[in-house]
Amino acid sequence: MQLVVLSGKGGTGKTSVVASFSVLMEDKILADCDVDAPNLHLILKPEVQYKEEFKGSKKAVIITEKCISCGKCKEYCRFGAIFFENNKYQVDEVLCEGCGVCAYICPADAINLEESISGYLFVSNTRYGKLAHAKLNVGEENSGKLVEKVRRKAKELGENIIIDGPPGIGCPVIASLSGVDKVLIVTEPTFSGLHDLKRVLKLAQHFKLETFVCINKYDINPEVAKEIEEYCKAMKIKVIGKIPYDEKVTEAMVNGKAIVEYDGEAKASKEIRKIFSSLTF
Repeated sequence: MQLVVLSGKGGTGKTSVVASFSVLMEDKILADCDVDAPNLHLILKPEVQYKEEFKGSKKAVIITEKCISCGKCKEYCRFGAIFFENNKYQVDEVLCEGCGVCAYICPADAINLEESISGYLFVSNTRYGKLAHAKLNVGEENSGKLVEKVRRKAKELGENIIIDGPPGIGCPVIASLSGVDKVLIVTEPTFSGLHDLKRVLKLAQHFKLETFVCINKYDINPEVAKEIEEYCKAMKIKVIGKIPYDEKVTEAMVNGKAIVEYDGEAKASKEIRKIFSSLTF
């Protein structure tokens, strides 16, 4: 079985819930598909066993020996990625979008588009099992493709997979949803939380996936929490848990632990256990 934990926006507590599930579930593989800003490793402290380069884009490369220093590449680059320094034209890899205009207009055929390293894929050991995860380099694209590689690597490691998905509704989220059995959306009782919950719910429903919702820190704004429950009821989506605000969660994060690991009797721990049981792995 594959479960993906999502959130319409960042900061709802999604990763904290996944970390606790990793403690509670036996015989599982973990996958962190938030490749743009992964943070599950901050709690699980993985030891990398495998590392693979991810080449998801192309960058311009100037062949100095062939370059006639006409400056047309710099003139036509709309991203400002080409600069003149040390008596030669060079490419800023962070700014280069790989559009190929420079190579097209170069009269000396001195520019090639070559695959570049966009990030890295890892398989690591953690105290609660194996973790497939990745990190996209700054300014790189194709995060959806890298998410797919993380998913594939996790599938090679085992059948029962808990996925820490990226926030939002973009390509990385769609790649995280592909082929999963259940979706748990973690939201918060704020107007932005409700707004983004509606968007990610529509995405999950588009793929006809069994979807559940839990409200984190529901008691900081009971009115909006009630509005979320009413909306989910109207959409025929089950709210399977309401996690109370608990200072122990912050203490657990400071100590690099999941809340159910740090204090099993904490209010948040007890509710997360109920949510986990409701998902019937």
